[in-house]
Amino acid sequence: MDMVLSVAIVLTLTASVWILLRYGRVPCKGEMPTSLFTFIAILFTSGLDVGLVMFPLTEFPVYVSESVYGFASPLAIEFGFWGFLVWGFYFFTTFYFVLIEPRVRLFELPLVRFINNLVIIGTCAFTGYLFLSYLPDYVTGITPALRYGLVALVVLCAVWSSSDVRYVKFLSVASTWLFVALIAVMAVNSGAGVPALAGTMAEIGDYFGNLHRFVTPMSDYHAFYLFWWFSWSIMIGQFVARFAGGLPAWQLCLAMLVVPSIPIAIWFSVLYLHFSEAIAIGNELRLAMVVVGVIFVINSLDSLIRLYTTNLGMEAEKLGKGRYLVLNWTLMFVLVLLFQFTPLKIEWVGLVVIGLYALIAVLLWQRRAQCRELGRGVDLPARAASSGR
Repeated sequence: MDMVLSVAIVLTLTASVWILLRYGRVPCKGEMPTSLFTFIAILFTSGLDVGLVMFPLTEFPVYVSESVYGFASPLAIEFGFWGFLVWGFYFFTTFYFVLIEPRVRLFELPLVRFINNLVIIGTCAFTGYLFLSYLPDYVTGITPALRYGLVALVVLCAVWSSSDVRYVKFLSVASTWLFVALIAVMAVNSGAGVPALAGTMAEIGDYFGNLHRFVTPMSDYHAFYLFWWFSWSIMIGQFVARFAGGLPAWQLCLAMLVVPSIPIAIWFSVLYLHFSEAIAIGNELRLAMVVVGVIFVINSLDSLIRLYTTNLGMEAEKLGKGRYLVLNWTLMFVLVLLFQFTPLKIEWVGLVVIGLYALIAVLLWQRRAQCRELGRGVDLPARAASSGR
């Protein structure tokens, strides 16, 4: 599986470079263009979940103890698993869904449509399963009944939020500001000043000095992360493409790689200060982390639920709010339990996504004549909208 993953990553990154060289100046404007801040907020909160908030404190000790990660600081390793280059997957798919899909409409083909929605639903359920699995690590002493009840409530909130795109936008922006506030509170708790924090952040430079090591799997755990990013990439691209505000492709790529990486770098540095200096995190701060993490889970789930219900024609406007809530809550919660009680793995979903990438590449080659006007000033989203898409 690692060989398949490595080849897929190299080809995807190579294709992204080719896109920037050939179509870097082409404006990327979606069906519902927003400001850059709102776009990044939607991207950030949809493309991440509770793991961003809670995983680092459990992973730093692993990166210290295992020799495979010895070439860089644990902070740089953590950043490499979450930041910068991996966001290029999201740019790649966002570009496709803004500028290419409206012309070729490959995701309307029955086979592609089926695989795509299967991946979205499966990854959505896996996100809920991860939250369920790690809750005992986040909330000490939580009972099984409260654990399953909290997950059921989170799924319900996500389904409700997904019923109206306005809720998705509002929650994305609000949770972004909550995350910024959490960073500030944790920085104060560390007792470190700006120079100390800046010195800690400098360790992230190890990542950029060893960037080539992060392209392909360096360990089974790194492979798990890369499969996870692959699983999300095609869905997040579909969802956020509609909110692209018209930046040229090269600026969009730069924004998607750099802007989300800044708060990630600061957050991980604050947590690394707590880890390296053995600074206690009180119950109140742990609760705050859990609350922000829960909101991130809701953000992730609502965007994916919104996506597959739109693809399948199951919007709240068609089904009615009550039926929409019951149907999607039941589907999601049952699938979360399936991940809990069956050997389903996110790596399998990632392999399916890689297969879908390959299928799309073959179909695009067959329809390459339809893409010849790309980059010649043709407003593809506008043309698609005028044709009733």
